[in-house]
Amino acid sequence: MKLSTDLQAFAARIGHDFRRPELLVRAVTHASIATPTRPDNQRLEFLGDRVLGLVMAEALLAADKAATEGQLAPRFNALVRKETCAEVAREVALGEVLKLGRSEMMSGGRRKEALLGDALEAVIAAVYLDGGFDAARALVLKLWGKRIVTVEADARDAKTTLQEWAQARGLPPPTYEEIGREGPDHQPLFTVEARLATGEAERARSGAKRQAEQAAAKALLARMEKADD
Repeated sequence: MKLSTDLQAFAARIGHDFRRPELLVRAVTHASIATPTRPDNQRLEFLGDRVLGLVMAEALLAADKAATEGQLAPRFNALVRKETCAEVAREVALGEVLKLGRSEMMSGGRRKEALLGDALEAVIAAVYLDGGFDAARALVLKLWGKRIVTVEADARDAKTTLQEWAQARGLPPPTYEEIGREGPDHQPLFTVEARLATGEAERARSGAKRQAEQAAAKALLARMEKADD
């Protein structure tokens, strides 16, 4: 089996020469276009998630030999969460080579955070099955790059951190409200407001609702921490 031109270019971008190209084809095949003879990437995603976790655990231990488990856990979570995987996927233009069904493609599937993150995990598994753990480790370390050493010691997603900030002050969890949506269905732009029970609020916009929520939470948290100072 020979890879198409776009998949050859993608393999070059991630730096892996596939001996079994069918693995990469499967890794970029979404369930919306799968058939009995063309399997989707869900099983590879399952495996890739575990490979990514092991590589990150090893890398974090090597990067900071004095860190405690309590310090390592939030760093690990920040590096393997879906948002980070999707960010890495965008950097290597994974969305451009995904094989999607028509409805998924028309609804903006190539830009969906969950879909991109899942596909990147499937690609990691494809490299693992094709070249072994050393090849998968090399891929992950290359793609994540400086993120591994620059991830903050208390790295957590902004929504979780804001909720903990509120609870520490006896407040209920923040609320998130979608207050606007623009653009076509295949390329929406969401505006989300994060609000505390005391009335303070911040808004953010993003092409993914979840990202907009995170950005609004981050802005509100920064505002409240500044006020605390």
